Amino acid sequence: MKKINKVIVPVAGLGTRMLPATKAIPKEMLPVLNKPIIQYIVEEAIYAGFKEIILVTHSSKSSIENHFDKSFELEATLEKRVKRGTLKEIQALSKLNVSMQSIRQGEAKGLGHAILCAKQLIGKEPFAVILPDMLISKDKGNAGDSLKEMRLNFEKEEISSVLLGKAKKADISKYGIAQIKKNSKLPGLGLIERMIEKPSIKRAPSNLYAVGRYIFNNDFFKYLSKVKPDKTNEIQLTDAIEHYIKDEKKVSAFALEGNIFDCGDNADYILANIEFAMRDSIMKSKIKNHLKIN
Repeated sequence: MKKINKVIVPVAGLGTRMLPATKAIPKEMLPVLNKPIIQYIVEEAIYAGFKEIILVTHSSKSSIENHFDKSFELEATLEKRVKRGTLKEIQALSKLNVSMQSIRQGEAKGLGHAILCAKQLIGKEPFAVILPDMLISKDKGNAGDSLKEMRLNFEKEEISSVLLGKAKKADISKYGIAQIKKNSKLPGLGLIERMIEKPSIKRAPSNLYAVGRYIFNNDFFKYLSKVKPDKTNEIQLTDAIEHYIKDEKKVSAFALEGNIFDCGDNADYILANIEFAMRDSIMKSKIKNHLKIN
């Protein structure tokens, strides 16, 4: 059995779709309800069973690392004001049952390049990747259920995998789209035959798109390092997956459980806040009353 403990979280992006809000604040630190997006991502990784988180970061993203560090002044203030509930939450952030490391991405050369930056910290082990702006919401169970299933399957089958959701027709050209070969002998949806980066609706083999959760055998780095930059000078992860599959390497497809929000998009970010807020009975009542009035 091949154990998998490490997960890469690329947080070096500049969040240009969310400007001007992200001019001085990393998009990963924008709040969804009462927690920054990155905290949901880290909690998902921990629930899924990962022991080491590698942040691929940028010089402007120190607040992300600080969020999970101990804050003596803040804790002392909360203690003095007898805000013990809030104090407990803050102290828990620096006591998470996970090791966190960070490494810089010196150039903005895309997701594939960001993952390559973590190669030294991964060593010869298999690894997972979670995109920090793709936030999963689930009414029943935990948002990390899908990733946990992928991890457990990898430790049994040793097959790389990608988590897929269903894209609306109008959104197909925004994502990496998969073509599936069904295989009843394997868990999940089957094996991925092709991955196409941002195809037109006519070229798309399905409406199944990668939702930012991946697990790879270590040999995937070899294919990622050979990908040539695209027209925007970025190294695309989808291109590496396509080459990997063409070389007869297996990649399983798993179906997303729950809803997913692209929190790098203004509309999806607002919808994520509404969905999470509607789980709180008091906030739900206030939102409904506000909508009735207006």
